[in-house]
Amino acid sequence: MATTSAFSGTGLTLPVWVAAAARAAALVLGGSAAPSSVDLRIPSEQGLRRVEVHTASLLDGGQKALAISICDPGAGLDLTRGLEIWVLVCRSSSGEGLQIHAGEGVGRLEDDGSLCISGFARELLELNLSDLLPVLGGLDVEVVLPRGRELALRTSNSAFGVVEGLALIGTQAEVQTSASPDQLQLARDRLRELTAQTGFAGRLTLVIGENGLDLADQLGLSDQQPLLKSGNWIGPLLVAAAESGVRQLLVFGYHGKLIKLAGGIFHTHHHLADARLEVLAALAVQQGLSLESIRALLQTASIEQAWCWLQAHDLEQAMGLWMAVAEAVEGRSEAYLKRYGCTGMRVGAALFNRDRQLRWTGPEGRKMLRYCSVQLHPVASDSDQGPSLR
Repeated sequence: MATTSAFSGTGLTLPVWVAAAARAAALVLGGSAAPSSVDLRIPSEQGLRRVEVHTASLLDGGQKALAISICDPGAGLDLTRGLEIWVLVCRSSSGEGLQIHAGEGVGRLEDDGSLCISGFARELLELNLSDLLPVLGGLDVEVVLPRGRELALRTSNSAFGVVEGLALIGTQAEVQTSASPDQLQLARDRLRELTAQTGFAGRLTLVIGENGLDLADQLGLSDQQPLLKSGNWIGPLLVAAAESGVRQLLVFGYHGKLIKLAGGIFHTHHHLADARLEVLAALAVQQGLSLESIRALLQTASIEQAWCWLQAHDLEQAMGLWMAVAEAVEGRSEAYLKRYGCTGMRVGAALFNRDRQLRWTGPEGRKMLRYCSVQLHPVASDSDQGPSLR
């Protein structure tokens, strides 16, 4: 019989709180009393985790059940803290299987309107509702985040094509804050593992975030050299990589994140520093853009909007400016390394946009991508001006 871990009241990711509310609602729909907590099975973990539920009740004369949990991501800065999660569960009209629906405040993919949910989050729901299906038959599960649409405006979701609310993403049960020292230590441990492997050739790709990790894998970078996910601790990991024998490091990430490195900001969490448009404007001055253009860039709401505005007005200037950003990332990174006595590692930069298209590199990044047989994506409106790495 599975054992239950000590009560897990804090430090859990959003998918866990969703699964807890979903299980509580399904239990009530099946005739159980409203629970104050539920025992959850976590993929790839032994035993059960007990997770608190705020409330649960039958609705519509017993035809539906609603349960509410309240997200507690633990210590650290997290916008989901105190977020109410409502999950409505009813028997499926088809009578079989499990259907998960995005209600109000839950993120959808802009391309097709489908629920934005990670494999881990989906598996978590399936794992914790499957034992109730033989009794209840098929279940329709609707997740509602009453403040999700509002909170999503404070994230970069829209930069990756997620609209209308918060995405149900996450790859594990426990929160690992990208700005925490623990996350840095995990990355350092993983770096040591990678560089100690037999056949390590001194080349490494440092990816920024889950989107960078996924895109780098799709482009085949992982077939050519190891990938290391950095989170926001980019500066210390640059030094650690140089000290671990890395000779060529490709920094690969979203342009709205990596532009901070071009301004000398090497811990990139938005709670600590954010001068992205100001960095862009400074580089625009160096590139000779007009005062009117620079003012227009500073008035945009995001880095992506700044790129789109300049692209529409002068594609050649836009490409030149963003190549300058990538080159500045490389230059600032090497200057950072020299400050700590590390001179034997070359740093290349490769930036992708909100459409997950690899668009810009610095000189070193271009060499490294050519080695990996990866090409830049041409600009759709004028593909002849898109740089080629052939």
